[in-house]
Amino acid sequence: MSPQTCTEGFAYDRRARQCIDVDECRTLPDACRGDMRCVNQNGGYLCIPRTYSDTSCILGYTLAEDGTCNDIDECETNSHHCNPTQVCINTAGGYTCSCTEGYWLIGGQCQDIDECRYGYCQQLCANVPGSYSCSCNPGFILNPDSRTCLDVNECEDEPCSHRCFNTYGSFMCNCDEGFELAADGTSCIDLDECSFSEFLCQHRCVNAPGSFSCICPPGYYVYEDGRSCEDINECDTGNNTCTTAQVCFNFQGGYTCLDPLQCHSPYIEVSDNQCMCSAENPACRDKPFTILYRHMDLSSGRSVPADIFQMQATTRYPGAFYIFQIKSGNEGREFYMRQTSNVSATLILARPIKGPREVVLDLEMVTVNNVINFRGSSIIRLTIFVSEHPF
Repeated sequence: MSPQTCTEGFAYDRRARQCIDVDECRTLPDACRGDMRCVNQNGGYLCIPRTYSDTSCILGYTLAEDGTCNDIDECETNSHHCNPTQVCINTAGGYTCSCTEGYWLIGGQCQDIDECRYGYCQQLCANVPGSYSCSCNPGFILNPDSRTCLDVNECEDEPCSHRCFNTYGSFMCNCDEGFELAADGTSCIDLDECSFSEFLCQHRCVNAPGSFSCICPPGYYVYEDGRSCEDINECDTGNNTCTTAQVCFNFQGGYTCLDPLQCHSPYIEVSDNQCMCSAENPACRDKPFTILYRHMDLSSGRSVPADIFQMQATTRYPGAFYIFQIKSGNEGREFYMRQTSNVSATLILARPIKGPREVVLDLEMVTVNNVINFRGSSIIRLTIFVSEHPF
């Protein structure tokens, strides 16, 4: 029997959630015919002669000393027939068997209503005999209506080291740039950017809280990109120790002060960087005609092979040909000469050179003229400053 279906003579009261007696004497027009008087009963009604009702009391009433009929309270006198699970409710001339709140009448028995089956709670529900209780999942609190749940803004308690974002039923932590979220989900730990790659900085990477910086060795400055190293030209900036008599020569990562040229006898100075041995001087017969002094710089570990210096005859004689060779300074065989034309050659770096190092090569150009039986030579004394670093 559903809660809305009651036995004949009873109707379901939605507010009380139970079946209550129907007063047919009020609801049925002409319930009794003629002079018969209608008397409501529990679950029905009686039609009795008026003469009888004027002298005697009907069922459910008792005659009082003053001659009136008073209602019998069957519930108080325990003269009802409700079963032990029911509650007796007295009515005029009778009584009603009902159930307490939280129970409904099924098959004459009061059975507990499982409120949890009918969605009384928004989230968590616990049924108890005759009642129920609601609760909420973590991240929510119960509203004053004791049924619905309200999201808790966990960020108000500042659980995150850096930034907190409230979500429905929970929250999420984020970290500032340069930090990463720890295993606990709330703390932020510094991100060691330098461990990501050895190519992050051209020279050396230094980690800092939330960031990193690149540093360069002495003689260099950090370029605009914040990672590359650029050579400081001490000769241009004036930040050098060269005297006015010396010449400042800049190379990658440093500089050197070149003393004024001194030509040793029998050579004489013909320019700032050239010594000559006159053919008219007998002491010059087996010596190179000229010695030209040149300087250049080279990065440490430069990839090979690499063309690094050009050499060319400046004067051509009819019938003459030229031989280019490395006369001295190439004991490690890092270099070789490749003749590129009849009158020119290129110095090739064949093996990488690690710095810092200073290499002095004598590059010889031999002039041969078989027509006049002439053989002479000139020297380029090339000083190469190899930097300590590959940049």
